Amino acid sequence: MNVLIIGGGQVGRNLALFLAQEQRHTVTLIEKRDHVAAILQRTLEGVIVVEGDGCDPAVLRDAGAERADAIAAVTGDDEDNLVVALLSKREFRIGRVAARVNNPKNGWLFNRRMGVDIAVDDAQIIARSLEADINLGAVVQMLRLREGRVTLVELTVAPDSGSAGQPVHRLRLPPDSVLVAVVRADGDIVIPSGETVIQAGDQVIAMTRQDHEAALAECFQ
Repeated sequence: MNVLIIGGGQVGRNLALFLAQEQRHTVTLIEKRDHVAAILQRTLEGVIVVEGDGCDPAVLRDAGAERADAIAAVTGDDEDNLVVALLSKREFRIGRVAARVNNPKNGWLFNRRMGVDIAVDDAQIIARSLEADINLGAVVQMLRLREGRVTLVELTVAPDSGSAGQPVHRLRLPPDSVLVAVVRADGDIVIPSGETVIQAGDQVIAMTRQDHEAALAECFQ
């Protein structure tokens, strides 16, 4: 997969290294600060680094936007990330566009009409994770798809939950809901089957429709 990343800050660097070295994707990173781009060119092994402004269509084109399968706009400026998202969809017809939300107040702008398929709000993710640790069974939205109609969520199984000790096939999950992964208390990750037994304290990652989140939460409270 060809991935284009806009922004050479810590998030962009880590994402580029993960995709290039761990996932073996073809990764190009655009950074407009010349001194930062020079450092990245020397240190990011396996990543193509392009110096330029990712908000410039010519720079995106030269970096291979017309061949990109996905793009991630992860600069520290919400306006720049939205400009990149719009260009990616309208000018280059890129299939998957992810954009970082720096200021939670701007989160409402990061939608499909603005070219964003995946909005990543770091502050919101951390806050919801803390909430889930305190309130077992609470739903934590990890990812929103189709303008939020479909969500990837995380739930922690409460100690007295009726689902604890039950195999997946016996759970009364709401319609259009599926368990994607189960993270055990010891950190082990299980890709669940119908026979996988849910345990108290498990972190369950599931895909569901937004209007079914409450019913899904009830299964693990």
